[in-house]
Amino acid sequence: MMVTVEEDKCVAGGQCVVAAPAVFDQRDEDGVVILLQENPPAAEFERVRTAATLCPAAAIRLAESLRS
Repeated sequence: MMVTVEEDKCVAGGQCVVAAPAVFDQRDEDGVVILLQENPPAAEFERVRTAATLCPAAAIRLAESLRS
Protein backbone atom coordinates (compact mmCIF):
# COMPACT_ATOMS: atom_id res chain seq x y z
CA MET A 1 0.00 0.00 0.00
CA MET A 2 1.19 3.49 -0.88
CA VAL A 3 -0.33 6.40 1.04
CA THR A 4 -0.32 10.03 -0.06
CA VAL A 5 -2.00 13.07 1.43
CA GLU A 6 -3.10 16.35 -0.07
CA GLU A 7 -2.13 18.81 2.64
CA ASP A 8 -3.89 21.69 0.88
CA LYS A 9 -7.21 19.81 1.14
CA CYS A 10 -6.78 18.87 4.81
CA VAL A 11 -9.26 20.54 7.20
CA ALA A 12 -7.42 19.40 10.35
CA GLY A 13 -10.24 17.13 11.52
CA GLY A 14 -7.79 14.69 13.10
CA GLN A 15 -9.80 11.58 12.25
CA CYS A 16 -6.79 10.05 10.49
CA VAL A 17 -4.67 10.37 13.63
CA VAL A 18 -7.34 8.73 15.76
CA ALA A 19 -7.78 5.88 13.26
CA ALA A 20 -4.10 5.26 12.41
CA PRO A 21 -1.70 7.06 14.77
CA ALA A 22 1.30 5.06 13.55
CA VAL A 23 0.79 6.43 10.03
CA PHE A 24 -0.63 9.95 10.53
CA ASP A 25 0.06 12.89 12.82
CA GLN A 26 -0.90 16.58 12.82
CA ARG A 27 1.18 19.75 12.74
CA ASP A 28 1.07 21.58 16.05
CA GLU A 29 0.55 25.02 14.54
CA ASP A 30 -2.51 24.31 12.37
CA GLY A 31 -3.49 20.65 12.72
CA VAL A 32 -2.79 19.78 9.09
CA VAL A 33 -2.00 16.12 8.49
CA ILE A 34 1.57 14.80 8.56
CA LEU A 35 2.19 11.49 6.81
CA LEU A 36 4.54 9.40 8.94
CA GLN A 37 4.69 6.30 6.72
CA GLU A 38 4.14 6.32 2.94
CA ASN A 39 4.38 2.52 2.86
CA PRO A 40 2.89 1.28 6.12
CA PRO A 41 3.24 -2.36 7.18
CA ALA A 42 0.38 -4.73 6.38
CA ALA A 43 -0.71 -4.67 10.02
CA GLU A 44 -1.72 -1.02 9.51
CA PHE A 45 -3.66 -1.44 6.25
CA GLU A 46 -7.13 -1.70 7.78
CA ARG A 47 -6.55 1.31 10.04
CA VAL A 48 -5.25 3.34 7.09
CA ARG A 49 -8.32 2.41 5.02
CA THR A 50 -10.51 3.52 7.90
CA ALA A 51 -8.62 6.81 8.16
CA ALA A 52 -9.11 7.47 4.45
CA THR A 53 -12.83 6.73 4.75
CA LEU A 54 -13.24 8.99 7.79
CA CYS A 55 -11.30 11.94 6.34
CA PRO A 56 -13.84 14.78 6.01
CA ALA A 57 -11.85 16.42 3.21
CA ALA A 58 -10.98 13.23 1.28
CA ALA A 59 -7.35 14.30 1.51
CA ILE A 60 -5.93 10.77 1.86
CA ARG A 61 -5.17 8.70 -1.23
CA LEU A 62 -4.40 5.00 -1.19
CA ALA A 63 -2.80 2.91 -3.91
CA GLU A 64 -2.93 -0.78 -3.26
CA SER A 65 -1.10 -3.25 -5.42
CA LEU A 66 -2.79 -6.42 -6.54
CA ARG A 67 -0.84 -9.53 -5.74
CA SER A 68 -1.34 -12.80 -7.54
